[in-house]
Amino acid sequence: MLVTAADLAPEALALLSDYEIVYAGKAPAEQDIVELCRIHNPIAIIVRYSKVGAQAMDAAPSLRVISKHGSGTDTIDKMAAEARNIRVVAAVGANAAAVAEQTFALLLACAKSVVELNARMHAGHWDKATHKSLELNGRTLGLVGLGEIGVRVAEIARAVNMRVIAFDPYARNFPDHVKQVSLEELFHESDVISLHCPLTDENRHLINAETLTRCRRGVIVINTARGGLIDEAALLSAVRSGRVMAAGLDSFSVEPMAAGHDFQGEQNIILSPHVGGVTRAAYVKMGVAAAKNLLAVLENRAQVSRR
Repeated sequence: MLVTAADLAPEALALLSDYEIVYAGKAPAEQDIVELCRIHNPIAIIVRYSKVGAQAMDAAPSLRVISKHGSGTDTIDKMAAEARNIRVVAAVGANAAAVAEQTFALLLACAKSVVELNARMHAGHWDKATHKSLELNGRTLGLVGLGEIGVRVAEIARAVNMRVIAFDPYARNFPDHVKQVSLEELFHESDVISLHCPLTDENRHLINAETLTRCRRGVIVINTARGGLIDEAALLSAVRSGRVMAAGLDSFSVEPMAAGHDFQGEQNIILSPHVGGVTRAAYVKMGVAAAKNLLAVLENRAQVSRR
């Protein structure tokens, strides 16, 4: 069994005690995964980092299941997996609480100028007479995606008396305090736009120069989903022009972010290194869910083969 990371929670390892575990290391490249598949021919892969594509699958003829240590499966070539009768499963909701909290941490940092004021205070300034932050009470939060994370963010927003609207064509049940709207309505009505959807070919660069012109001037943009949802150059231009008041970003088109990225040093762009789902509790929950998901697939296939 291959884990595309340097470790796995002990609670997850206990569930996998009947299997040999091979770790890919802290930052495996896609080709590293291919080589490990060739050497070890794993029956299952737990994906934390790196991509898993057709080449890796072909290098592991015994592979039966790819289990994501988290909810987003965009780093797994699902079409290639389906063609090879390899199941792809995800730990949906395991990190929902952690990501929702990170979302609101970034939102509050943007609305209340937390980072800027902290730096000013440490430099010896006292800006009470000149600073005005944004009050979220009564403002409209637009959620793109209303899965488990989006629902949790909506609950937090309700606690601070924000109006919550959401666009999600796949959501079955909208909470009573969340108004279902079209994407166009969401762009027009939101004071804050927060992204909580998977990345697909259809929604890549959903936030771009054209869609930003449809938003209210001074909108806040939060992304704790996938970096590819945002055209980064367009967002940077909108922040610099004031069309976007601030952006709080936890994911990026290319990760890890290289030194010299245009976002670095921008006062009104708050950055975190894709750690929204990284808490001790989420680490355990994602590991356990990933282990249980793959075991369910392996055990089911074993039962089928015995019939």
